[in-house]
Amino acid sequence: MIQFELDTDRQLFENTWTFAKSQVKRLVETHPDFYPMYTEEGQWKHGKPAWTHWCDGFFPGMMWLFEKRSEGAEAAYWMQQAIRYSEPLEHRKLDRDVHDLGFIFFSTYYRWFRKTKDQALNDVLIEAGKTMSLRFKEKGQYLRSFVADNSLFIDIMMNVGIIFYAARETGDARLRQVAMRHALTTRKYLVRGDGSTSHEGLFDTETGEFLKQTTHQGYRGDSCWSRGLAWALYGFGTCYEYSRDPRFLETAEACADYYITFTPADGVPPWDYNPPADYKGHDGVDASRKQVDTSAAAITAAGLLRLSRLIQDPVKGHFYWTTAVRILRSLCEKHVPHSNPKWEGVLAGGVYHIHKGLGVNESVMWGEYFFIEALEHVLRPLAYGFLGYAFRPTPSPMGQLGAYAGGREKAPSSRLGLV
Repeated sequence: MIQFELDTDRQLFENTWTFAKSQVKRLVETHPDFYPMYTEEGQWKHGKPAWTHWCDGFFPGMMWLFEKRSEGAEAAYWMQQAIRYSEPLEHRKLDRDVHDLGFIFFSTYYRWFRKTKDQALNDVLIEAGKTMSLRFKEKGQYLRSFVADNSLFIDIMMNVGIIFYAARETGDARLRQVAMRHALTTRKYLVRGDGSTSHEGLFDTETGEFLKQTTHQGYRGDSCWSRGLAWALYGFGTCYEYSRDPRFLETAEACADYYITFTPADGVPPWDYNPPADYKGHDGVDASRKQVDTSAAAITAAGLLRLSRLIQDPVKGHFYWTTAVRILRSLCEKHVPHSNPKWEGVLAGGVYHIHKGLGVNESVMWGEYFFIEALEHVLRPLAYGFLGYAFRPTPSPMGQLGAYAGGREKAPSSRLGLV
């Protein structure tokens, strides 16, 4: 196919990859055994609150990705560090206080298991999936958020995959049904007809009736918070990969098309698509559409790269691939702080919680992780001497293709893609 990537992209992405490794190694040496979440004036360690510990897997997850593209002594170093930071997370497999077990374990124990094939690691993943399923509310048919029994978050679409995974590995049809029902409920109530998304849905816990869309991190309940849109795009793609239910692919594409239609030309979205020009956030900070969220861009790039190989239309798949590359080019050129020696993150310009004044225009760990995931994805075909998405089936970083009807039979590999 005709290519839209630039010949200079390979060097740009390789340079960014090298910079990312140096930043992570610097943090390991400066603050050993510390799990960062977001920076304050570019510094990972500070006194501001974490709110919840939902991203502890992303830092070791980056190390597993670095190990994947390394050889010899360098690969040994990254594996040692990845194990060092992954092992302390094992007890979280029983953590019922958060809805983020997919974030924690897919980025760490799944990659570790893929590397070593140690069944004990797979057992941790399965237990985490079972724990995640305990959040399911029969009345309403959703996995409750960490906030309350009546609350459904769009973020959970990034974590429901670990229930699909546990269902496939154990052959437990009940687990698969929990994952399916949650995804269908989210699709029905949090994804709008134009492909935009709401952050949260509230239910009547007595009857299961859906009450309204609302938000904690977006501008309003009826606006489109860009990180939530990115979670939906990526998450519904994962659900399709496990279930092969075309409704999930349709939803992922709708979210992708909304992002592409309403995001500025460089591919980096505002933190929310709908706030007015004079909108102010915590302590009067500018919270208009001028405030970008690079973490939403990084998640979307990673999601589009996966989605490009799942859809049936090769031209649209190619378009999604080249759009992801365009996003990565913008992030590398505009938001990687090469020239600021005091900045400890890899990707600046991210947003954690604009209303609480946490991590605004900073580096955030989920942005770092999905940025590195997306870079690793595109550098694979570039390493083979060509640009564009490849026609080689490989396993997904979120798990191999899903089981049929709750059984252990594996679906055939996708026709397209490097993931």
